[in-house]
Amino acid sequence: MLAINRIREKPKEIQKAALAKGVTVDIDLVLKLDGQTQHLQREIQQIREERNALAKGISGKPTSQQVEKGKKVKEDLDKKEESLRIVSTELQSILAGVPNPSKSDVKVGKDDSENEVVKTVGEPTRFSFTPKDHLELGEALDIIDVKQAAVVSGARFYYLKNEGALLEFALKQFAFETLIKEGFIPILPPVLIKKEIMDGLGYTQMGEAENIYAIENEALYLVGTAEQSIVPYHMNDVLKKEDLPRRYVGFSTAFRREAGSYGKDTRGIFRVHQFDKTEMVSFVAQGEDDAEHEFMLSIEEKLMQQLGIPYQVVKVCTGDLGFNAARKYDIEAWIPTQNKYREMTSTSTVTDFQSRRLNMKYQDGDEKKYLQVLNGTVFSTRPLVAIIENYQQEDGSVVIPEVLRKYIGKDIITLR
Repeated sequence: MLAINRIREKPKEIQKAALAKGVTVDIDLVLKLDGQTQHLQREIQQIREERNALAKGISGKPTSQQVEKGKKVKEDLDKKEESLRIVSTELQSILAGVPNPSKSDVKVGKDDSENEVVKTVGEPTRFSFTPKDHLELGEALDIIDVKQAAVVSGARFYYLKNEGALLEFALKQFAFETLIKEGFIPILPPVLIKKEIMDGLGYTQMGEAENIYAIENEALYLVGTAEQSIVPYHMNDVLKKEDLPRRYVGFSTAFRREAGSYGKDTRGIFRVHQFDKTEMVSFVAQGEDDAEHEFMLSIEEKLMQQLGIPYQVVKVCTGDLGFNAARKYDIEAWIPTQNKYREMTSTSTVTDFQSRRLNMKYQDGDEKKYLQVLNGTVFSTRPLVAIIENYQQEDGSVVIPEVLRKYIGKDIITLR
């Protein structure tokens, strides 16, 4: 949530920033309600001072006139406080729907077609034979089974078997070993969180709620990424500035309904309802999030380079940024059979947007300030797609990236 002072100082700028994300904000109504709130607060303060003065003026048993005066003051106070509650509730409801403005270096664009490619690393993989896609290879190698998963669970689910399962865990072990060396605290979070927490994080705005699985008859949501349960770990906390940055690497299963994606990526395991995800979350002091954002991006790039997967870094425009992010980078890996780059990871700074909504602060001298929060994907299941396709051999086998071999105990996945 934005600080009301920021809206008071630059209302048109906030309105324009929201529109760049496709959100229309009635800024005049916000300012009107804010003005009413301030006016009522002043009136309530005056009535309370009158009440206190009246109480101090009573010596012994109050007179009938003092009793009547006291009743009148109480009635006036109750009315004003109820008016303030109504106006404040309406104002907070509107403020909760104001998206986090993008950083000044973020391009204004309508959708992902206007995202910017920052750089490309590695040459697209080319073969002397016609390459097979990850599903055809996975089924032949007996490491992916979507057919039986469809029988058991429905479309967009999968089984990983044999080296497929080992590859999944190898990626997680590789990620945790790398991140722990960088000072990240390992954490395994819950996969169910309360509705008010998901709302506070800002993941139920701009139509995003339709992608969240809700538990029927309970105000609980299944997480779509580990950050959704890691970030609120410090809800209502006050950290010490000297303990910042506070960095976590977490792992959880994630769930997404993929509403609006019907007909897209229906083949294989690229876009599914359930997947495993390793995630970075970082809490930093005010003014430190830009440097931390570049640091988290560098980690994602380092991991992709060690896997030997060609990739490109994309800077996301306003129209594709989402409700809570102020800046976001995607890393897209080369997928040979699609002849294009596809998203593997992302990293975002949400500035102090979530901290204000969840009351997360740090002590800076005599002052308490809101933390700035960042998140970034380390690995999901998607890198398996990139590995299988980029490392395939003409005979249908798949070479295991060198950095993962120690976890699996072999160099290549061969036909059985």
